[in-house]
Order: sequence, then structure tokens, then C-alpha cells
Amino acid sequence: MGMVKKFISYYKPHKKLFIADMICAFLIAVSDLFYPKITGTIIDDFIPNRNLRMLLIWLGILLGIYLIKAGLNYFVEYYGHLVGVGIQGNMRRDVFKKLQRLPFSYFDENKTGTIMSRIINDLMEISELAHHGPEDLFLSLILLIGAFIMLCQVNVILTLIIFSTLPFIVFFAIKMRTSMMQTFTKTREEIAEVNANLENSISGMRVSRAYTAADHETRKFEGLNNRFMKARARSYKVMARFSTGMTLFMDLLYFIVLLSGGLFFFYGIISIGDFVEYLLYISMFLNPIRRLVSFYEQFQNGMTGFKRFEEIMSEAEEEEAPEASELPDAGRGIEFDHVSFTYDQKEGTDGTKMIISDLSLHIEGGKTVALVGPSGGGKTTLCHLIPRFYEITAGSIRIGGKDIRELSRYSLRKNIGMVAQDVFLFTGTIKENIAYGNLDATDEEIIEAAKKANIHEFIESLPDGYDTYIGERGVKLSGGQKQRVSIARVFLKNPPILILDEATSALDNATEMLIQQALEKLSEGRTSLIVAHRLSTIKNADEIIVITDDGIAERGTHEQLLAKGGIYANLYQYQFRQ
Repeated sequence: MGMVKKFISYYKPHKKLFIADMICAFLIAVSDLFYPKITGTIIDDFIPNRNLRMLLIWLGILLGIYLIKAGLNYFVEYYGHLVGVGIQGNMRRDVFKKLQRLPFSYFDENKTGTIMSRIINDLMEISELAHHGPEDLFLSLILLIGAFIMLCQVNVILTLIIFSTLPFIVFFAIKMRTSMMQTFTKTREEIAEVNANLENSISGMRVSRAYTAADHETRKFEGLNNRFMKARARSYKVMARFSTGMTLFMDLLYFIVLLSGGLFFFYGIISIGDFVEYLLYISMFLNPIRRLVSFYEQFQNGMTGFKRFEEIMSEAEEEEAPEASELPDAGRGIEFDHVSFTYDQKEGTDGTKMIISDLSLHIEGGKTVALVGPSGGGKTTLCHLIPRFYEITAGSIRIGGKDIRELSRYSLRKNIGMVAQDVFLFTGTIKENIAYGNLDATDEEIIEAAKKANIHEFIESLPDGYDTYIGERGVKLSGGQKQRVSIARVFLKNPPILILDEATSALDNATEMLIQQALEKLSEGRTSLIVAHRLSTIKNADEIIVITDDGIAERGTHEQLLAKGGIYANLYQYQFRQ
């Protein structure tokens, strides 16, 4: 019931249009109630008495009712659907805003295609329910009540006989509800899996072709597709039982009308006009029942989709301190105080190994510190903890003397520039992607940032220059070009803190030298944290820290660590042994 209330709350912004739609639906139902009554009067009175004048008058009235009804139907079909579209749009807006506030762990645990399915497929079903649901339910109730009143005027006993079947129909519908809800939920889950696999396969099309794995991908997709078809078949089986049962009830209802109505006419209790009127009202009585069947299917689809929508909306968001403050002074450096982290936040109770364990580290303001060491030591994870992409398990991280958990995420992230090894570019133009560093930047500032990142000349050589469309995820650019676009973003953002996670890994040696000079210039006067496997890029760092699975193993300048002859010296000699 609480879920239905939340669903109804989405009608509030569209209240006026929804009320107008319901008024039109009411007038359509009332119009339908006139037809049997007028028909009965024509058969019993105007035709036997050869009253042509009254016959034409009432036929004219009936034609007028039909024309008005046509206008009302247009309003309901067009503007009523606009209500559903508006509600769907509002829900899509809300769920997108919600996704922007969810922790990164949510996206680690949920497939992109599954989330897409919830935003597109589920909300489409909700939209259909939002428009047709209340309208079908309202029309059905009006027609049922109206038909009952009109039928009682013909013959109360006959009406009670017909309506005595209603409790059986209602009981049958309620009985089927649970199994329908379960099967429709299962179908939703399976189509989400199909969408997720499809999104993944399309994104990895080049890899599957390169490894001649098209058949493998096809078999994998067919497996998921078959699961979906089986789930869909189960839902249709339940729907078939429901629909067949309802159709049988309606056929039996019509049979009861013909039997009892025929006997009432045979014994002279009702006239031929009353009998025809009765048959017409019963046909009208069957229509709202059919509408209720349709509504029930829509309700199951829509509320199953809304339940999945609510699951996203009820996810815990990134937490902010009650009185989150602005970052006071990023220039005072970064302090790691006994920091521990694991992706499983229940660590400590189940013995899960920490990614980072009891790490203490101070990065002096304005200095450049490099992190090196074997993979799995937590270097990249450390970079993700500073902007609070993940919450630390224990200890604290302070910037400018302030615990980052006491800062607003917006203020924190606004002061941090990041360039990662795995570059993500948005579908759009080169200019739009560079401008992500500062959405208010002028064209001149964007060009200047591109020059500093050593990508300007390449962009100018393109037919459309900065307005060149780069394809989905920058697929039309090389790895080095994408990396330089992401570096240009950071130049444009101009933050006091830099995090460079393998920022030059995708560059050739010649380009790397140019970018390295630019990054060193950018790092001047800023607090910089660099993760690097290519040690040539960090020789000039103020301090180099070697991190292994056991924590900090070595620290010092390039020359000090080489002289020490430890892990760093071995790594360096290995890379430059030729």
C-alpha cells in the first residue's frame, strides 16, 4: 500500500491535466449509458407507434452524443497519454539524479545494462499504468455502477441474479494476483540480464572480433535469451489462466442473461425493448470487466516496474556530514593517518584481507609524491580514497588539516584533478570533452588547455577541428590521443591537488616526454600524487614511496632509493637494463 501511495504522489505535478482526463473519461462513460436506454425506447415506443418525428429527434441526439464522445476520446487518448509521459519523465529525472548521488560501490555491483533496463523498460511500463490504469479503473467503476442502476430500472431481480456472479470473478482475480506478481518480477530480472549482456557485448565488439569469439558471444547471449523467453512463457502461462478464467466467467454471464432474460420475457415480466436494452447493458457490463482485466495486467507490469524503480530510489546515497564544510586550504597537504580500507566494509568480522592496512603518510603541500610498487599494493585505491569515491574502513584522511569526511564532496572534488590510466570520454565532440574540466570555459581557454596537453596541433589537423565527433567512449581516437584529451581537462580545471594514475601510460616515448614536461609545469606549486609503473616519469618527484602488500616498504628521492639498492633500485634497473 505504501508503494501505491508513492506512485500516486507522482501525479501531483500533473494534477490539473489528470483531473481533466478523468472528467472526460466520466463523460464518455455517461455517454455510453445513454445508448441502450435510447435503443430500448425506440424499440418499445417509436417504432411500434410509427412516431417518425421522435425517432429522428432521438437519433439526432444519439449522433450528437457520439460526436461529443469522439472529441472526449481524442482528449483522453492524447492528453491522457501526456500525463503518463510526464510521470515517466519525472521518474527518469529522479532516478538519474539518484544515480548521481549513489556511492561508486553501487556501480561496481550492478551492471550498466541492468540499470539501463530499469530506467527505460520498467519506466515505460509505469508510464502505461500511469495513463491507462486510473482511467480504466475509473471508467469500469462508472460503467458498472451506471449499468447496475439502469438495469435495476428494468428489473431488480434479474439485475441481482446477474450481479451475484461478481464476487466469484473478484475472488478469482485476487487468487491469481500472487503468482502473477512473482512471474512478472522474474521476467523483469531476466530482460535486465539480457540488456546487460547486450550492452557488454556491443561495447566489447572489437575484442570479440579480434579473438574470433563471435560464436562464444552468440551462445552466451542465446543462453540468456532462452532464460528470458522461459520466464516470459511462465508469465504468459499465468496470464493465460487469468484471461481464460475471466473470459469463461464473462461467457457464463452472457449465458445467464440469455437464459434468465429469455424466461422473464417468455413469462411477460419484461418487454422486447426491455430485453434488448438489457442485452445491451450486459454487453456494456462486460466491457468494464474486460477493462478491469486489462487494468490488472497493466497494474502487475507497472507496479513490478515501480517496485524495481523504488529499489534504486531507496539505495543509500553517499553520506555527507550534517554540517559539511568547504575545503579550507588544499595547499597545506594531504595526511593519511592509520588508514585501512577494504571493499568489503564488514572486514574485521570475517577476516577479509585489507587492500590498504594501517597506512600513515604525509604529502607536504605543493610537493609531488610518487607511488610505485607491484600491482595489488593499493596505489590506485589510495587515489580513489582521497576524493571519497570509497569510504575508508578505519583511520582518517585530512586535507588542509580537515578530515575529508567533514567536507562537502562537491568542495573536495572541485579541488582535485584526476587523470586515470583507463580514460573515459563522453560521446560528443573533442571540445565538449575538454570542457568537462570547466563547463564555463571559453573557446580560448579550451584551446590553451589543449596546447599545454600537446593535443592542439592534432585537433587542428582534423576536418572539423575541436567540433570533431569522437564516437562512443572516444572510439575514433587512439589511446594516446584520448589520454591527452583527459590531461587537457585537468589543465582546464586548474585544481590545487593533482592525482595522476598512470597518466602517461598510453603515450609513445616522444609524446611522453612532451606531456611529462607539461605535467611537471602543471604540478608546480600544487600538491601532486602520481602513481606510475614507468619510473622514467617520476624521477623528478620530491618523494618516491614504494608500496607493497605489506604497506610502505621504501621512501625517499630517486637518487636516495637508487643508492639504497632495494626494491625501487631493482625495478629501475629492470626497466632500463638495456
